[in-house]
Amino acid sequence: MNAKPTPSAKPLPGNLRDLLPQLEKLYTDIHAHPELSMQETRTAGLAADHLRAAGYEVTTGVGKTGVVGLLRNGDGPTVMLRADMDALPVEEATGVAYASKVTAVDHEGKTVPVMHACGHDMHVTWLVGATTLMAQTRDSWRGTLMAVFQPAEETAEGAQAMIDDGLFKRFPKPDAVLGQHVMVGPAGAIGGRKGVITSAADSLQIRLFGRGAHGSMPQASIDPVVMAAATVMRLQTIVARELAPTEAAVLTIGSLQAGTKENVIPDEAVIKLNVRTFDEGVRKRVLAAITRIVNAEAAASGAPKPPEITPLDNYSLVTNDDAATATVVEAFRQHFPADRIRQTGPTSASEDFGSFGAEWGVPSVFWFVGGTDPDTYAKAKAENRLNEIPTNHNPRFLPVLHPTLETGVETLMVAARAWLAAAP
Repeated sequence: MNAKPTPSAKPLPGNLRDLLPQLEKLYTDIHAHPELSMQETRTAGLAADHLRAAGYEVTTGVGKTGVVGLLRNGDGPTVMLRADMDALPVEEATGVAYASKVTAVDHEGKTVPVMHACGHDMHVTWLVGATTLMAQTRDSWRGTLMAVFQPAEETAEGAQAMIDDGLFKRFPKPDAVLGQHVMVGPAGAIGGRKGVITSAADSLQIRLFGRGAHGSMPQASIDPVVMAAATVMRLQTIVARELAPTEAAVLTIGSLQAGTKENVIPDEAVIKLNVRTFDEGVRKRVLAAITRIVNAEAAASGAPKPPEITPLDNYSLVTNDDAATATVVEAFRQHFPADRIRQTGPTSASEDFGSFGAEWGVPSVFWFVGGTDPDTYAKAKAENRLNEIPTNHNPRFLPVLHPTLETGVETLMVAARAWLAAAP
């Protein structure tokens, strides 16, 4: 079910309504053809083609598959708008006609299903729509608009890959860096806050070593399955027993792999975990506790050698600049009805968007756009069942097209125009 669009308080230049059929077609196409991190060649090609058609200077292959478009429109500020492009190794279960049936080979050489389970297909479509309309209405503003289509957000490498490939040297320094994300929440609602908005994240792989044996002779083994199970249970006590109730952290075991047959005790087990924190001191304590517990459980089991703890990826905090956030919020209030703008708390989701502003030394603002059917959301809230709505990364995650699509295009345009000078 698609909700009806909610009228804006103050219309923007350009005709978004006429562009919507094209954007719907683009969105369903990208959704049906997702690509894993650093493999986004088709998506990048679509983005580049749309930018060229709108009159942008286009540079491709930035950070391998990233795309940068520049629309120079006289003297004035420079504003960067960012959208991420990659999908996840998830098998889609939405049941829609345009559901992904794609498989791909991941970085480990495994064939995996692929799905846009985090909404990056919507992000790409939003930025295509905003850049198209900004080009069509260039007589109403002055300055430079920079569109960045970023690879590999899901693996925390895309933003840095673009930076390492000379983003800061090859393109003009912006006065503001702006980005957004579709999330669970009433479609058409916009949420954000000053300060920290998304958490830091650390992913680790833990390899535990034992001694294999026949399943009938456990006394001859050092069982890494039992070792791993004890480790998983003990790791959960870090948040429950080592942090104060006022200190926030999330520790999730996303993968535990050991053995191939029920009557064979394997030699090793592998745990993959993820930690989210909002404070650097808490982060350091949690990571230190993980190391302590993993080594202690291995020693208690009599492991033949210490565990291997390998960092997989890392996301820094995304922190919204106070003054820039106030500018965006005021622009939103001038354009949208007041009931659509909400202040949120920090979310335990993580993003590499913050690298652009932090490393470039310019203010950045990141916000959320709701993508859940408003009636579905209201009913779930009334029944205290919000946790049952499929979240990002769920095989059934699927934003409703309207008003999610037009809201995200409008928010990018409204925020960008808050900096770009009005035409004389």
